[in-house]
Amino acid sequence: MQTLNNRIDSLDLAPDYFDYIIVDEVHHIAANSYRPILNRFTPKILLGLTATPERHDGTDISEDFCNTIAAELRLPEAINLRHLCPFQYFGVDDTVDLSSVKWVKGRYLPSELTRIYMTNDQRVGHILRTMEDVLGNIQTIKALAFCVSQDHAQFMAEKFCLKGLKAGVLTSSNSQERVSLREKLVKGEINILCVVDIFNEGVDIPEIDTVIFLRPTESLTVFLQQLGRGLRLSDGKDCLTVLDFVGNAHSEYDFSHKFRALIGKKHISIIDEVQDDFPHLPLGCSIVLQKQAKEVILKNIRNAIVNKQKLIKWIRGYPSQTNLKLTLSNFMTLYPQVSLEDIYKIKINGGGGWSRLCVQAGFTDDTLDKKIEQAMFRSISIRLLQCSSHSYLLFIQRLMKSGAWDTSNEIENQMALMAHYDFWQKPGKDFGFDSLEKSLSALIRDNKLRLECLDVVNHLLKNIETFELPMDIGFPSALNIHSRYTRDQILAAFGINRFDKKSSSREGVIEIKHLNCELLFVTLKKTDKKFSPTTFYHDYAINEILFHWQSQNSARPDKGKGLSYLQHQKNNKKIILFIREDTTDEYKRAMGFVNLGPVNLESHYGSQPISITWRLQEPLPPYLWSDAAKLAVG
Repeated sequence: MQTLNNRIDSLDLAPDYFDYIIVDEVHHIAANSYRPILNRFTPKILLGLTATPERHDGTDISEDFCNTIAAELRLPEAINLRHLCPFQYFGVDDTVDLSSVKWVKGRYLPSELTRIYMTNDQRVGHILRTMEDVLGNIQTIKALAFCVSQDHAQFMAEKFCLKGLKAGVLTSSNSQERVSLREKLVKGEINILCVVDIFNEGVDIPEIDTVIFLRPTESLTVFLQQLGRGLRLSDGKDCLTVLDFVGNAHSEYDFSHKFRALIGKKHISIIDEVQDDFPHLPLGCSIVLQKQAKEVILKNIRNAIVNKQKLIKWIRGYPSQTNLKLTLSNFMTLYPQVSLEDIYKIKINGGGGWSRLCVQAGFTDDTLDKKIEQAMFRSISIRLLQCSSHSYLLFIQRLMKSGAWDTSNEIENQMALMAHYDFWQKPGKDFGFDSLEKSLSALIRDNKLRLECLDVVNHLLKNIETFELPMDIGFPSALNIHSRYTRDQILAAFGINRFDKKSSSREGVIEIKHLNCELLFVTLKKTDKKFSPTTFYHDYAINEILFHWQSQNSARPDKGKGLSYLQHQKNNKKIILFIREDTTDEYKRAMGFVNLGPVNLESHYGSQPISITWRLQEPLPPYLWSDAAKLAVG
């Protein structure tokens, strides 16, 4: 990239000379060195590849790609699909307290960390004892040890050698030895290679079986890059062992982001995961935290929880931090630790949200339309934040711009009714609306709230992690396969919720006779508090395309409802399966359902209830496969 950039002005090439440009490690694209090349050429296809799209500075790299991620496979899904090897992660008590170490621009001051680590032989002894306890025969490992600086790397390599280990050092000062040191590590001529950041990217050594973090890693991008050095598949390698030394940290240090990335599911409370020993990891993986490390991590996460007081304080201090206009998107860029859930979990006088927080912080006058504010807050906080449908969020985006939709399009009409119940949650007459058009056009009366909703939707669209597929069920449907929807959105799309009447059904099975279809709603994790003995059905994934489901207790295979399931293909009846992992998410909101689409009968046995195996038309998405499969044996 640097070579091409240096010659860019001398190249006699037209802007459209290249049909196809591929940018590897595309998270660097925001750097000044990349811009002349991107500004010079206009290829038909620009393809960016990266394992870590989120930048530590919060810069959004998606703008160069029409704000669209064409395909995405996160680390947990890659492990579940066996593209990467599983890991066993040990969070080990550290002997060093870093809570008072100077914190500058989102990270510890490297010189202070180096000084602390290099004057502490007690810590070195603790590291060596831990390696022997956890790794066993440390003479056979192939390990990368990530250090804070070149001096620290040299120091640790010398200490390892003094204890009889074969250790080497690779930093920018001896980068010419990269190939030879790599070969020595692969051949076992050295056991531990002490590095700084030189092995973060662009290096592939599948034989690495151990990664040791001898320093805190502030950046999630860097953490995932360094962890990824050991996750490559290799013959004879069952898993990667990770040692991470955890001590008291600075109040700004964030432990939660690395564990969130390893779990890969945003609906799960990280505090619950830590307390329950991480039950939702990818298949074959484990995280073990020693007692003190666990206490340090829980304390850090609890203290880092964003509340109303913190948000108002940060909004008031925003002008002193940047010259950018105060908007929701700019604020979240400046404070990347803040999520939309943090903002929309806070209820204020029946309403809430970004605009209300700005009023509370004294930034704007309180001119908000209270009725619209409450509708927007309800919709965003309990409906839109759970929806992962790209097509539906695009509809909401268009709706917020114009207040109208194509009434000649059946799918858009379904989305309009979904939006009505998202924002108002009751039939139109309860709010004095005599038409769907009046209901939705009312939403854009308050321009501040309209722009706030647009900001939210734009943020959601940029961060969708699932790829939705069209659902072919013989009639138009606004719902797509693999997208997550709330129950009310699903009922509105199928016309069960009407503009003049909302369905009161809470059943797990809903038959729609005029459409000749039936909807199955499955909650994978069932608890005694939420389910009675008569509804404690045994539902789980057998594999990626087969799903075991139990009918109602009254169903028999020879008549009635049970027989209708067994003969559904003969009668051209569509059975559509919706599943969710739990009844509520980490914010105690009712969890939405993932649309798995139409299913067909594969086999069955038993009576009252009938155990049915359904065959999915599309395989389970990887992030669901882990939960659904574990419940088969859990």
